[in-house]
Amino acid sequence: MPSTDGFLGLGPEDGATYAEARSVVVPFGLEASVTYNGGTAKGPAAMIEASHQVELFDEDLWCEPFRDWGVVTLCEPSIVTGGLADAVGQVAGITGAILDDGKFPLVFGGEHSVTPGAIRPFLERFDDLLVLHFDAHADLRDGYEGEHWSHAAALRRVMDHPTVELVSLGIRNISLSETHFLEANRERISIYWAKDKKDWDVEEIISRLKGRTIYLTFDLDGFDSSLMPATGTPEPGGLFWDDVIPIIKGAGKAGTIVGADICELAPIKDFPASSFLAAKLAYKILSYALG
Repeated sequence: MPSTDGFLGLGPEDGATYAEARSVVVPFGLEASVTYNGGTAKGPAAMIEASHQVELFDEDLWCEPFRDWGVVTLCEPSIVTGGLADAVGQVAGITGAILDDGKFPLVFGGEHSVTPGAIRPFLERFDDLLVLHFDAHADLRDGYEGEHWSHAAALRRVMDHPTVELVSLGIRNISLSETHFLEANRERISIYWAKDKKDWDVEEIISRLKGRTIYLTFDLDGFDSSLMPATGTPEPGGLFWDDVIPIIKGAGKAGTIVGADICELAPIKDFPASSFLAAKLAYKILSYALG
């Protein structure tokens, strides 16, 4: 059921009905395998609340982009309690139903464990899917602390599907075991390390996305910790707004972004800046994917 007080604060008069909207925001505050700071369960609500302060006019696109595509927000579900595998299956069912209705799902996590579930219906529909991944961490562990679906294994679980390609940006934390997996899968995985960002060729990155079907996953700790302290595992040396927006915009032009998620917001009380950043990022993703 759509929320009456959802993303961007839009109402039915703004096209915010399920029948009319082309995009659907899915709040899914999963918090089950976090290993440092907690709080991701509150992330979706904080993003939605902050989005009511986001200006609807976009100075780059020179319009109010939502009027071209419309967005509706689902009420946040009660997450199943049978374990992470069940929660992953639950979010897969939600995004699958949205895809069946011909709409664009944007999932608000919750921890990054939502991604293997959110992306599952896309993997069933597209045999050439490319995952565009912003993160501080490679997330290529084969499970962590005994949990197969751990947030630290989010992209490894995605890469269990043999046809998927992965382009990761902003990585600055990787374990030895993950490097072995990376080296064995160089033909499917490209990493743009944060330490090298001053040398990134944005046009070269975007050229890799040309003509591709793209799923975008954004772990907010991909941003530098000075910009995004409200996350479970903040890391220095990360990305800034002007590093990521040209790539997302370019991805929307070069390929077809078919779905997305934003994860790992752990809101800080009386510090709305991080929640606002996440909300504005969500509006930008929708605008460049659907505009």
